[in-house]
Amino acid sequence: MICSIGDNILSPLGFTSAENWNAVCSGHSALKRYSDHFDLPEPFCASLLDWEKVEEKFAQLPNNHLENYTRLEKISILSAADAFQKAGINPAAEDVLFVLSTTKGNVELLQDLHDYEPSRPYLWRSAQLISRYFGNANEPIVVSNACISGCAALHLVKPLLQKHGFRYVAVIGADVLSKFIISGFQSFKALSPDFCRPFDADRTGLNLGEAAATIIFTEMAETKRNTIGIVASALCNDANHISAPSRTAEGLLKTLRSVMAAEKNLSASDIAFVNAHGTATRYNDDMESVALDRMGWNKLTVNSLKGYFGHTLGAAGVLETVISSHELLNGQILPTIGTQNPGTAAEIHVALQPEKTDKPLFVKMISGFGGSNAAVLFTKFLAV
Repeated sequence: MICSIGDNILSPLGFTSAENWNAVCSGHSALKRYSDHFDLPEPFCASLLDWEKVEEKFAQLPNNHLENYTRLEKISILSAADAFQKAGINPAAEDVLFVLSTTKGNVELLQDLHDYEPSRPYLWRSAQLISRYFGNANEPIVVSNACISGCAALHLVKPLLQKHGFRYVAVIGADVLSKFIISGFQSFKALSPDFCRPFDADRTGLNLGEAAATIIFTEMAETKRNTIGIVASALCNDANHISAPSRTAEGLLKTLRSVMAAEKNLSASDIAFVNAHGTATRYNDDMESVALDRMGWNKLTVNSLKGYFGHTLGAAGVLETVISSHELLNGQILPTIGTQNPGTAAEIHVALQPEKTDKPLFVKMISGFGGSNAAVLFTKFLAV
């Protein structure tokens, strides 16, 4: 079994997993309304980092002078540094591999490179600089597959550990926002003018967010701590449309069926909750409800974390896995904040209030542009 031995979330709600967990348990949201931000004419709601605090934290790191790091690289390094410290392992070791999940990377540099070299907008270059900051000589892997990037990166962990000789895999998910990104989502009317309301009958669109999150994985034999492990994962592209998965959830349904078929005796009755993508767009939430309905999971508790963090793009699958892991280990299911009146194509049980659970499993599911879909099934391990 593959398990987590260290994690971090760096978001507007905090710079550690514990700070973020405490914030969401208190019902805090990082979403705010912004006007005249990024020199955009339309206001928008988003979860934006305090970059003065980021710079202050980054200045405290050793070797912060090795490169003129970008915003994306700084939050990735900060997140990974904290996760490695918690894991108690040397990130420079030859048996450690870095995997970077991001959808946008340094896309803002396409407009103006400033003092950066021409290769800097490329994702491979950021991943290389992040891993080299830690003295790691292995060539890092980049996963950039729209919204499912984080979960697609998690899908790689098991084969990297079991078939490619690595002892530890560090999955980092990170994205930052810019005028280019906000205006892009505004152009196809995906952004809500108000705070997002996942699965609500009156939902009007998504909010974006900035964050970095890291999870370090190894074989179960390496740890004796309370933690979570990957039972199974699956990816499927239904090739429906350039900007949407199948409305009848063909791809997402296939991923859910695949993870449940991975081991004998797995039952929906063992699932504590499903952490959905839950973007609060009309299309996404309806599609996810159809997938759950076709699985016969209408009664399972479903939640979305977008009301706390916004849609953090390439960080979403990693960040939401960390929070969901804390939910499972603490026996506490977070409510879907912002939602008052659930209403989707198929009827599902959306958590509107905190719930308790003692079940051993949770499912993280996510879908995105190009018809991409992913699902990861996790279980908890309690130290004895």
